[in-house]
Amino acid sequence: MARTKEFDPDAALQAALELFWQRGYEATSMADLVERLGIARASVYATFGSKHELYLRALERYAEQTDPVLLAELSQPGPVLPAVRAVVRRYAAESAGRGRERGCFVTNTAVELAPHDSSAARRVSASLAHLEAVLTAALVRAGAQGELPAGREPRVLARMLMVLMQGMRVMGKTADGAARVGDAAEQALTLLDRD
Repeated sequence: MARTKEFDPDAALQAALELFWQRGYEATSMADLVERLGIARASVYATFGSKHELYLRALERYAEQTDPVLLAELSQPGPVLPAVRAVVRRYAAESAGRGRERGCFVTNTAVELAPHDSSAARRVSASLAHLEAVLTAALVRAGAQGELPAGREPRVLARMLMVLMQGMRVMGKTADGAARVGDAAEQALTLLDRD
């Protein structure tokens, strides 16, 4: 008869996500994971596979938690640009505020693993493509509602905002990044202003 798991795999995955997000992939050992998850090493391997597989599952979990929030923020009926501005300002505030050292798990993965890990790179690309698509769709709606200045291309603006938002996550980790992040966000948002 098969034994039942004596731990909650969902809670363990969330705990692994938090640890990887805080420390990164290389700085998190299997011993760290065993201690944080409170389960035996054999149970980690049996449930999640290798440390690498667990990391990738944590990255997927992160996307599952964050992607719907962004989509909801930018899909509300009515004027679109106030919501876009609010999202960019939220990213700036989070990048300069408490917990800023963690940054964005996707951005952290892009910097640490994507250059030499094709599995991580694919997941980062998928996440960034989703962010770009959500921003583009919002800006297309803004253009259709007459909110964007003439000549502004929604997809190009979305890409610029995506790069800015991810860059803010990196700059926010630095000691003097808060002022830079806020200034950059406000300057970028002027591109959405009607002349």
